[in-house]
Amino acid sequence: MSHRILTLPTVRHLHRAGRTALLVCMPALMLAHAASAQSTPVRRGQTVSGTLAEGDTLRYTVEAGDDYWVFGEVTQRTVDAVVRLVDPDGNQVGRVDGSTRGGERFSGRLRAAGRYTVEVIPSEGTHGDFTLTVHRLEPVETDPRKRVDQIMARYDGDDSPGAAVQVWRDGRTMYSKAWGMANLAYGIPFEPDTRTNIGSTSKQFTAFAVMLQADRGLLSLDDDIRKHVPELPEFEHTITVRHLITHTSGLREFLNLLVMSGRRIDHGDWIDRSEIIEIVRKQPALQNVPGAEWNYNNTAFGLAALIVERTSGQDFPTYMRENVFEPLGMSRTLVRASPEQIVPERSEGYTPGGDGFRETGDLGGAVGAGAVYSTVEDLQTWVENFRTPRVGSAGIFEQMMTSYVLDDGEETGYGYGLMLDEQQGLRRVHHGGADVAHRSMLAYYPDIRAGITVQSNHAGFNSAVAFELAEAFFSDAMEPEDAAGAEGGDFDLASWDPEEFDDFVGRYSLDEAPGFILTFTREDQTLYTQATGQQRIEVRPLSDSTFALVGVEASVTFHRDEGGAVTGATLDQNGLHPATRLDGGEASEGWKPGADELAEYVGRYFSEELETFYTLSLADGVLHLVHLRMDDADLAPGDEVDRFTGANLRFDFERDRNGQVIGFYLSNVRTRDVRFERVR
Repeated sequence: MSHRILTLPTVRHLHRAGRTALLVCMPALMLAHAASAQSTPVRRGQTVSGTLAEGDTLRYTVEAGDDYWVFGEVTQRTVDAVVRLVDPDGNQVGRVDGSTRGGERFSGRLRAAGRYTVEVIPSEGTHGDFTLTVHRLEPVETDPRKRVDQIMARYDGDDSPGAAVQVWRDGRTMYSKAWGMANLAYGIPFEPDTRTNIGSTSKQFTAFAVMLQADRGLLSLDDDIRKHVPELPEFEHTITVRHLITHTSGLREFLNLLVMSGRRIDHGDWIDRSEIIEIVRKQPALQNVPGAEWNYNNTAFGLAALIVERTSGQDFPTYMRENVFEPLGMSRTLVRASPEQIVPERSEGYTPGGDGFRETGDLGGAVGAGAVYSTVEDLQTWVENFRTPRVGSAGIFEQMMTSYVLDDGEETGYGYGLMLDEQQGLRRVHHGGADVAHRSMLAYYPDIRAGITVQSNHAGFNSAVAFELAEAFFSDAMEPEDAAGAEGGDFDLASWDPEEFDDFVGRYSLDEAPGFILTFTREDQTLYTQATGQQRIEVRPLSDSTFALVGVEASVTFHRDEGGAVTGATLDQNGLHPATRLDGGEASEGWKPGADELAEYVGRYFSEELETFYTLSLADGVLHLVHLRMDDADLAPGDEVDRFTGANLRFDFERDRNGQVIGFYLSNVRTRDVRFERVR
């Protein structure tokens, strides 16, 4: 539940509480070159002190060889600092801005030799003292086990939330280790057998349970879901059980929807499972025809768990324990029925807070979409059941690992509770997850009977590190990175002309989140992308149509129609995310309404579906959003007339026949077109 229960993408204030959100953590590039400002050299093992005035920036340099690793920490004594790591060309390759006091740990791979700069900047309105320590500055380890220790060093120690890693191949555990703390309050260390909330990694268990019930003849994947949950409304199109566990149902995503209503799920607001049915009952129409569109959806998996209960006569936690976990010997795995249930020997989740870390509870209403507590050891047991099933059948796992095909013949890259792709030429089956603070990734490489799982109770943990570690352990079975990125292996970077990128310049809207736009531009020989509301980042070619995002575990592939025109792209970041090219190739500056035009939108609006009010006001020439339980936010004109964006929301205003604004439709990532009516 990612990356939280949400995988990708998610709204920014949810990202602070969880999951890997889509591009939200992209490093920014093209900062002022550090060499142009005074800086202080720092050596490995050295600690230096500094004092920041408001608006100041202090710079410290380290000398790195080819392919080095750096790990350091800024201890904020009396200042809230932002830490940035900048490469020799002035490009930011890392940024940390977590707690307001205590340690800000940073680490990163320095691929090219040269002078790197650590910039320490006070947050707005703050000043004071800090210390900087460079703990490690050394070549990247080639021994996989030592490489893991480099990467996980920032999560080690008795003052940090922890993490665990397990790697296996051919039935043999190759590596198993944990770092840091499972509970900071009581000084309990994180261990490989520490029970941890695996978030959306849980979805494969829900899909398996549904398919196990189908194997037993207790349901059909092609059943209308109303056969099992008759209290759901009858929409224009039938939703089947299969649509639920392939993310193609057309239902609203309930977490994103509740955020629109002001529910602060990142601060423990209660959500009951029963609310999911009520949310579906209030949905006026489906967001898409079932089977026609892939849209990551926690609502659907919550309903899937309910269907398992109604066809088995058991509550979902009991069903999973008796039918899956106990038969497989997964003695450390369970479904947490609610955030109030005690889970013995579990890790507490932590997010950076005011004076260090703060405890966070789990998401409510998560059963089916998440809510599984497990260990890296038990997850190895689970995946090893895929190849030679002791529970379930080979047919179930084959279907789970086969991409679902949409009505138009396009594959989704998602099977039944599992994401499907390749890593450097090697077939990969995986799913990440996150709750409010917990993080998880489970990756399986069926062709070599190998896998890796990582877990953490640190909200800042990047679970995609599992893929980097898999490359270290399974490099013998993978193509070299450059070769894997080139189409057909015949791409010649030396002869590629950056002007060819002009075909791709323009704006692309994510199909699953239309308000989230990637803009691609070229400046001389340098290519960039910029996501909505974020700084731009450099991209570099892997082939004539695929480009890597520098400093980010992501790439983008552009698509042409039969006539050669570029019509769309697919972002590859913790799953595949199709995007459609918007009209016109050049990046649009949007429309620029004047004060009189902005005044037309001022008013109070009510959503019957959400039972909540939004108030829009005008101040200093800016449209301003106010809600009782949300942070105030400014709205910026969007790419079309009557469209605004802000607070990770998209507002599409509606006018009557006389041109008067009478309401708007609200969208945020996986929930779209929620209507608000103007009431004054």
